[in-house]
Amino acid sequence: MPFTVVGRLTTNYRIDGPDRAPSLVLLNSLGTDYRIWDGVVSELGGRFRILRYDARGQGLTDSPAPAYRIDDHSSDLLALLGQLDWGPTVLCGLSIGGMIAMDACVAQPAAVRGLILADTATAIGPREFWDQRIQQVREAGMASIARPAMRRWFGAAFLRESRTQVRGWSNLLARAPIEGYVGSCCALRDCDLSESVGEIGVPAACICGSEDCATPPKWVRSLASRLPDASYSEIKGAGHLTPLERPAEFAAIVSRFLEERLAD
Repeated sequence: MPFTVVGRLTTNYRIDGPDRAPSLVLLNSLGTDYRIWDGVVSELGGRFRILRYDARGQGLTDSPAPAYRIDDHSSDLLALLGQLDWGPTVLCGLSIGGMIAMDACVAQPAAVRGLILADTATAIGPREFWDQRIQQVREAGMASIARPAMRRWFGAAFLRESRTQVRGWSNLLARAPIEGYVGSCCALRDCDLSESVGEIGVPAACICGSEDCATPPKWVRSLASRLPDASYSEIKGAGHLTPLERPAEFAAIVSRFLEERLAD
């Protein structure tokens, strides 16, 4: 389990796959850690060199005091890629991870070959939702939001049929550091990429679960329509955490995009 210092943050990361394979970076969602990608990495079967890491405030990475901005997250990402001498890569981000990927692409276009944007949007709001969420976790703790959040994270079938997994991910959210969680809630509250996405010039694949109520399909379709070169795919019956809930279907979309659009 490697660690490195990015800026002043001790950062937890992992690399899978052969050194000379095409590269891919996986960016996770709020309240999770890089383990949400385990199934996708397994499905991709060693065909790619994959970097995962815990963003600031999540997992085993440091949790500086809030508030955070999206460009704090994207700067962390670009600094990590530089330290690892990663080279131009494809960024695959889920929810806030997708926003970080888009912001990084605008900030440093030469670092990004393509984007896979899952269950995300140019803005995820409204602002009042995030202010209420911040107040709730400050007053009642992370456990107060953990179980209700599962209904936003997962589709109905997964909630019904995978109760042990749901409980495990609920436990993870309940134990997330409050300062880190609040920091990224602030970033989501204040982020609006609607003006900057037009600057993205790389190919993109947009993905959404049909039962996603956090970033509904109409939001993700709208994002795809605003990008200069983007496709849209929907995973039937999945909720917000599509790569965790349906790793095989998600990995198939990723593979097709990388092999058809970005083959060297």
